[in-house]
Amino acid sequence: MTILIAAAGTGGHVFPGLAVGEALVALGVAQDNVVFIGGRRLEAEVYPAAGFPFIPLELAGLKRRMAPSNLALPAVVRRAARAVARILDERSVATVLGLGGYVTVPAALALRRRPVPLYLAEQNAQAGLANRFCSLWAERVFTSFPHTAGLKRQEWVGNPIRESLSAFDRSALRPIAKQHFGIPDDQPVVGVMGGSLGAALLNRVAQQLANTKPAYTILNLAGPAHAHEQARLAAAASSPWIVRGFETRIELFYAAIDLVVARAGGVVAEYTATATPAVLIPGGFGSGEHQWANARAVAKTGAAMVVSEDELERVPALVHDALGQRAEMAAATATLARPRAALDIAEALLKEAGP
Repeated sequence: MTILIAAAGTGGHVFPGLAVGEALVALGVAQDNVVFIGGRRLEAEVYPAAGFPFIPLELAGLKRRMAPSNLALPAVVRRAARAVARILDERSVATVLGLGGYVTVPAALALRRRPVPLYLAEQNAQAGLANRFCSLWAERVFTSFPHTAGLKRQEWVGNPIRESLSAFDRSALRPIAKQHFGIPDDQPVVGVMGGSLGAALLNRVAQQLANTKPAYTILNLAGPAHAHEQARLAAAASSPWIVRGFETRIELFYAAIDLVVARAGGVVAEYTATATPAVLIPGGFGSGEHQWANARAVAKTGAAMVVSEDELERVPALVHDALGQRAEMAAATATLARPRAALDIAEALLKEAGP
């Protein structure tokens, strides 16, 4: 029995896919029987490094603006769908999970004349184009937010998160985390975290916060490409400002901080699962308004404050206000927290796949 997972592109698709794969293995599926497909981006590094079989496809995504490359897209999708069909036959695939993005469409098309069920997982409060299209013949769509717009047959389970965060205990990890990062015990800690597309802007926010001489420590996950320059600025700053390029033990990052300043992609599931209040700066790149939809959904619960990219001068005041309300905001995260999402999806896939 093989389960095929189609998850590619950004970390917002790749890491939830990996979380489901790890949950399947935890439930007894042989790792060789959890097969990932994608392109040649982040997924081509992450899945093999985690020990999973990975089959790359020749893929291309739809450009939101008119672009000549869009004219070739139907042929690219057809070729990719034929490649997926061969994988389905060669691997005796029992069920398929697509996590949206450009790899889900050819995977779904390959199933249309096969008795193999399709399941989808949507990471955002506003469904992406691929999942909206593929949901027309999916058995079920697992959503990260209740009442996700644009999807049929949806079930709210939450967004799959890394295993290290699913049983997160801040009080137990806090001393280890502070020692790991070299953080003093006497101040609150504000984490500033930028994804691959948002790192430059979030790093400017870290600089802005440091310039206000705050009564808190800044823990800045700057991204590998920006870490050297950020560390140089931090060394010259008069405020406590710790810079890391990347943190493999992400649970220690969340355990160390009292508040996160970050984007509002699918990773918001990590903020709610770890009861971390947030100041969210939604981006308009990629899938249009999905980050704003996510941010509004989290802010509605009281767990986050939201500011646009055009109003970054408001961030220091919002951070100050959020730190003053952090206990109430942390409690509000429980409204959306679904730390069992990966296991719930894995169990549903196994039930469908049968013995």
